Amino acid sequence: MSGGWGCPHEVNDSCGKINNLPCDPGMKGCVLAGRFVFADEDKNARLRAKQARAETAAVDASNTDDSALHP
Repeated sequence: MSGGWGCPHEVNDSCGKINNLPCDPGMKGCVLAGRFVFADEDKNARLRAKQARAETAAVDASNTDDSALHP
């Protein structure tokens, strides 16, 4: 038994979701973009930005001063 993954949008090596462009996992508009880490670091920009926003939000949440709310 072999394992593998097939994109439901890929038909004959073309992406049915993005104007029938050649399938390039992680390209802009791809359902995988920003969700997975790719070997090509250029495709990871969206994921890295998403991680940075999450990290900033976590730091901001931990830095809120509750003493201002309770006199």
